[in-house]
Amino acid sequence: MTTLITDEQRAQLLENGRQSLDEHSFDPRPVVKLFTPDAGATWLLTEIDPDDEDHAFGLCDLGQGHPELGWMSLAELAALRGPLGPPVERDLYFHADRAISFYARDARLAGRIVA
Repeated sequence: MTTLITDEQRAQLLENGRQSLDEHSFDPRPVVKLFTPDAGATWLLTEIDPDDEDHAFGLCDLGQGHPELGWMSLAELAALRGPLGPPVERDLYFHADRAISFYARDARLAGRIVA
């Protein structure tokens, strides 16, 4: 089983969380992409709240055509299972090439995360 978020990714997500508290216009690149292999849900995480490390921020797409930016619980993501039973997985090959605002814009236009 793959770890949902590596230690290196967690450190970057926390750093992004600290930076977003200081800079309201901060527009980071996603650090990690998570997905359900059997349900079409995808998450691009950009930061973790340094005051509550269970809360992550990013672009969420539950596979229903309405992707949105928002906060989510990492514990809930780790416990989530798709209809056939597999857990949420981390995309081992994902590398963000642009800021989250661009992914969000493209996702709104496409009705799903395009990454």
